[in-house]
Amino acid sequence: MARNAIVGQSGGPTSVINASLAGVFQVCQSRGADTVYGMNNGVAGLLEKRVVDLSKSLKSDLEIEMLKRTPSSFLGSCRYKLPDMDKDPATYEKLFAILNELEIEWFFYIGGNDSMDTICKLSDYGKRIGSPIRFMGVPKTIDNDLMVTDHTPGYGSAAKYIAAVMKEIIRDATVYDTKSVTIVEIMGRNAGWLTAAAALARAEDCEGVDMICLPEVAFDVDEFIAKVENLMQEKKAIVVAVSEGIKLADGRYVCELSDDARYVDAFGHKNLTGTARYLSNRVSAALGIKSRSIELSTLQRCAGHMTSRTDITEAYQVGGAAARAAFKGHSGEMIALKRLSDDPYQCTTEAHDVHEVANFEKKVPLEWINQDDMDMMPAFLHYARPLIQAELTPMYINGLPRHIYLEND
Repeated sequence: MARNAIVGQSGGPTSVINASLAGVFQVCQSRGADTVYGMNNGVAGLLEKRVVDLSKSLKSDLEIEMLKRTPSSFLGSCRYKLPDMDKDPATYEKLFAILNELEIEWFFYIGGNDSMDTICKLSDYGKRIGSPIRFMGVPKTIDNDLMVTDHTPGYGSAAKYIAAVMKEIIRDATVYDTKSVTIVEIMGRNAGWLTAAAALARAEDCEGVDMICLPEVAFDVDEFIAKVENLMQEKKAIVVAVSEGIKLADGRYVCELSDDARYVDAFGHKNLTGTARYLSNRVSAALGIKSRSIELSTLQRCAGHMTSRTDITEAYQVGGAAARAAFKGHSGEMIALKRLSDDPYQCTTEAHDVHEVANFEKKVPLEWINQDDMDMMPAFLHYARPLIQAELTPMYINGLPRHIYLEND
């Protein structure tokens, strides 16, 4: 009987998620897996038996290196929610039949909260039926909201991009001698880690953003407009960073105050875009000044040209650590990053029970937000700065980054 591994990528992509895939693939190969399969579009694709032999796509060290420097999910992704095993055992029976047909011994899933829910359910079902398959979670999310890990691969590069872009927006916003407000919308449904990264823009060559609004603090639209008006007494050009998921005191998302239709995914997550646009319109109407909105949107998660070397290195490490743990017999766990020191910055990996992670969210500590809820405290800057350090530039061909991608049959 063959001893094979399979790996999938799920949820929103990042600029370093493929480095984790490379880590899983190379360690599985070095530890003696006969075949390392990749799921096309995660578990959703696996249910349709859409898998590839990764050794046929990644045949050289150069292709592995290019994979590490290619943003987004090489294998494709999905947002597929596994049902409760007691309510729909047929789905699990089908999945495990496919895994047995492929002679899978090790199963890896690279993703965030919802992906760890998948690992949790599959490993629990495997234990119930006495399956020998080992299931391991590999952390990934720009949102940085996974429990037990100091931070998540993907966050450092997104934070680096956000801080750099905010510096550029601030430079652009201050060229005219007229009053203006620029509101930048940054991803973050319930946790404000990404928007907090805008605070990193402040340096000796940049005055920084004027206001940071996170989902961790209840938002009041009228109070926000009043703060903007007060700031306009001190300076002409105001730049504000807001999380797409800022909420009113009654729990409604601010973006829901607009009339935009809301797409809802398989996990019940509403599409939250439009927060900055709504606030920009309100500010312009209330204060009679020029106001614009900017949505960083998917740019913040796919900017491979702005990758943090620290981030891509750690993404590769957690993938390899997951494979090594699985080959030692671990299952039902997620690899976490454990910070050993800040100066010099050092981080190692450790395995945690996935039940400690699935369906929980790690939010920005309130003590890291200043008293007027407009800026971040030094503790956050001390935490985040090591994660954005150094660069790993793409391979450039004809002036543009060269990517590797999985060709369709």
